[in-house]
Formats: sequence, C-alpha cells, structure tokens
Amino acid sequence: MTHFEVGYLVGSLASQSINRKLALALVRLAPYQLSMREIPIRDLPLYCYDYDANFPEVARKFKEAIANVDAILFVTPEYNRSIPGALKNAIDWASRPYGQNSFSRKPSAVIGTSPGSIGTAVGQQHLRSILSFCNSPQMNAPEAYIQFTPDLINDDGEVTRDSTAEFLRNYMAEFQAFIQRVLTVLPRER
Repeated sequence: MTHFEVGYLVGSLASQSINRKLALALVRLAPYQLSMREIPIRDLPLYCYDYDANFPEVARKFKEAIANVDAILFVTPEYNRSIPGALKNAIDWASRPYGQNSFSRKPSAVIGTSPGSIGTAVGQQHLRSILSFCNSPQMNAPEAYIQFTPDLINDDGEVTRDSTAEFLRNYMAEFQAFIQRVLTVLPRER
C-alpha cells in the first residue's frame, strides 16, 4: 500500500468549532497510510485578482501547501445553506491565478458536522459544485453528514459513540482507497 500526504481544511474559524473536533477525530481514525496535516485558512486576506501578479506570502505558502499534498479533505460547517466565506476565500486563493489551480486533478473528499439532522448536506453539495469547477476528483460515496451532539467527540478527537467511530473509520479507509485509485489513473507530477 502506498503512503499519502493528506491536507485537511477546516471551514470554520471558530476556536471551539465542532468541525475542528470532527477533523481531529478523522486524523485519529485515519488508516496508517494517510499522513494528515491541517492547512490553515485563518490568516488569508480576502482574495482579489489584483494579487495575481504577486501573492502575499501567507497566500503563497497556503497555495504551496495545497500543491504539496496528495489529496485534500474538506471538513466544514454549513452557513446559510452554503460553505463559510473563509473556506470559499481559501479555495479562490488556491485555484488562482487562472491556469495555476492547485486543486486540478487532486483527489478530495467532503465531510461536515452540525447540530441539525441534515448535518451540512446542503453546504456540502455547494462545495462539491465548486470543486467540480476546480477539476478536483471527488469521493462521492460514502457521503458523510454527521449530526453533532455535545458528547459525540471530546476535545482530543476521541469519538465516544462506537457506531460513529466505526462509520468515520470506514469513511477514512474509503478515502485512502479513493486516493489510490485516482492517483493510479492520474499520477501526480512532482
């Protein structure tokens, strides 16, 4: 089995984000073939094409971090039936300027949690539309819309409900297999 570097983006900027807790759980439950590392989005300025000729250093480092991983995992809340503005801004930075899209041909997966019973389903569909435009092959199944309860994941990322832990472990195993399939067909140029 091949080893893969996976960058993950947490769509929420909140310090007590339940999606950050979910991301920590996914890191814990990932198969050993996946090395997980967060690619932070908090410090990115608002994207504007005026920067295309000379990206600020924080944006250059962000774009390089995306380019240097084998796959991307998006862990995001849903805001107003869409994705958070900070996440959309991050995607804009990584996919610009035209012709220098860091997501092109890079495997991705989308997951999120919310207290609501549909657990980010509508926001995830919007994100999938954006990623399609960015030419990022997406894991379409299993879908993962996690309804969060206060005791589901502790601050260390430990999932307290066995059935949820098993589902998330399987989700990450499926993501590992998806990355392997995509990169077999569309090998990365290094």
